[in-house]
Amino acid sequence: MRVMIVGGGILGTAHAWAALRRGHEVFHVEREAEARGATVRNFGLVWVSGRSSAELSMAQRSRDLWAEIGGLVTDVGYRDIGSITLVRTAAELSVAEEMVSRSDATARGFELLTPDDVVRKNPALRGDFIAGLYCSRDAAVESRQALPALRAYLSESGRYRFEAGTEIRGVERTGSGVSARDDRGRTHTADAIIVCPGAAHGGLARELAGDMPVRRVRLQMMQTAPLGETLTTAIADADSFRYYPAFAGENLDRLRNTQPQNPIADTHKMQLLCVQRLHGGLTIGDTHEYAEPFGFDVTEDPYRLLSDVVEGFLGRKLPPVVRRWAGVYSQCVDPEAIVHRVQVADGIWVVTGPGGRGMTLGPAIGEQTIDLIDS
Repeated sequence: MRVMIVGGGILGTAHAWAALRRGHEVFHVEREAEARGATVRNFGLVWVSGRSSAELSMAQRSRDLWAEIGGLVTDVGYRDIGSITLVRTAAELSVAEEMVSRSDATARGFELLTPDDVVRKNPALRGDFIAGLYCSRDAAVESRQALPALRAYLSESGRYRFEAGTEIRGVERTGSGVSARDDRGRTHTADAIIVCPGAAHGGLARELAGDMPVRRVRLQMMQTAPLGETLTTAIADADSFRYYPAFAGENLDRLRNTQPQNPIADTHKMQLLCVQRLHGGLTIGDTHEYAEPFGFDVTEDPYRLLSDVVEGFLGRKLPPVVRRWAGVYSQCVDPEAIVHRVQVADGIWVVTGPGGRGMTLGPAIGEQTIDLIDS
């Protein structure tokens, strides 16, 4: 089968990977010279710990697929680093204690660490915390280099071709399959076409799928110069309990009611996530903005607060910040929906809306779609 993938981000590339593994021939197009959206503007975290019970098995499968990919394509930078969510108050600790007592704690790789345990697990953490919730199943990839590395590996098969700088303007069903018309007036034919538009909800995606039940979310992040020592795990603060669905429960409700967020964190819908890149710098974020139109500039208050929180955990000053950026991703409006996947015609699919889970769940989402096409 000849499969055409439209969109060069993580979802498009994950679908290409899954299709090729099934023995299909893949033609992959991207309208930019390189993927420029949320795929390269994220942490590169494969984040099992925060996933809801409904999506946990999918997250576990995707994490295993990333490990398989990392074993084949070393340049994606896959690492089984785990994560530690650091807690500073009794209310935060009660949420962590609840998590390690749940029936799925072992599946998630949860372990409650004392301060001394935290330092043994991650010696760079010498600051202010009373415990840490460790998750052994969390992992990381290098988001800015993973997709080019994957495409290079796929190209070696002889059954994969990637074409950048090509925008698909129309897709339709034909008598013998499906066809796509690009912005150079060329027509491409295939047996199936999968459109992965990312946060571009208009244009081709709207023409094919109409007004989809998705929204756009804007975030801000930053990266430092090399830290000068190894941060052996990813780290998070307890505001992540408020953000990720896995932590819902009575103790989280009590935390929300008794411990208001910092006003800046509340205004910008913030949590701390921090991961060290292979070059030694730290990627730090993030914020969430839901109401469009989004601003075109970045706001300094969240960056200052994020820096303060990380420095509090490290017990030292951060290296200089060398990059700041904003990004936009596509998220399903229904909080229970993992991704918006719709077959708009025989052999024509649109897949988008995984939210901030794209890097985590991308391989499993791609695998599921190819399962549907092959069935």
